[in-house]
Order: sequence, then structure tokens, then C-alpha cells
Amino acid sequence: QVQLVESGGGLVQPGGSLRLSCAASGSIFSIATMAWYRQAPGKQRELVAAITSSGSTNYADSVKGRFTISRGYAENTVYLQMNSLKPEDTAVYYCNAAIAEYYSDYADYWGQGTQVTVSS
Repeated sequence: QVQLVESGGGLVQPGGSLRLSCAASGSIFSIATMAWYRQAPGKQRELVAAITSSGSTNYADSVKGRFTISRGYAENTVYLQMNSLKPEDTAVYYCNAAIAEYYSDYADYWGQGTQVTVSS
């Protein structure tokens, strides 16, 4: 059973920083793309940042230059460093990964979400 567990959310003032972590565990054979999504109240879930197995990244325009996604390959982890946070970054952040278990095709997995609130 594959699981994604996020940590690192919380309350931060505008201009502050947070680092989110997501660890994948279980009978993992391979992980392709890992990503962070977010969903604010009343809005659709949106892609924040993604990173492929080779390290290529892409970001939503709204976070470019402020957020950085990275991977810890040996630990099956993905991180999101968030700097210069704005109130509009307030949302539940979800980890997502394309993971192949042993003797299986790739499947999409989601974490449970972690709340990020940017407020003074």
C-alpha cells in the first residue's frame, strides 16, 4: 500500500517562508513525476509545481521566483520551499506522485493535504 504523507504547513505572516515535505512509502518500484497542488476555499485544485524523475521542473506563473520544488530521490520525498508568501497563497496543499509498485503500472497517488495560511 503506497502512501504519501505531507508535513510542514502552518500559519505564517505575509512575506514569510514555509517548507513543505512529502514522503512516499510502501512497496515502491519507481516514482515518475512528483508535484504539489493547492486548493483554496471555493476554488478548483490547481498545479503549483512539478518535478520529473530527471529533475525538470515547472511552476504556476503565480509562484515563479518565489517557490522551489526539489526531490530527495533516496528518500522518495519531494519538497516545496515557499518564500515571500502572500495571502493569496492560503490553501490546502496536496502532494501528488505517479508511482509504480512492484509488478504494476504507474498510478496516481495523493496525500491528505496540509493547510497553509498566510495572514497577519
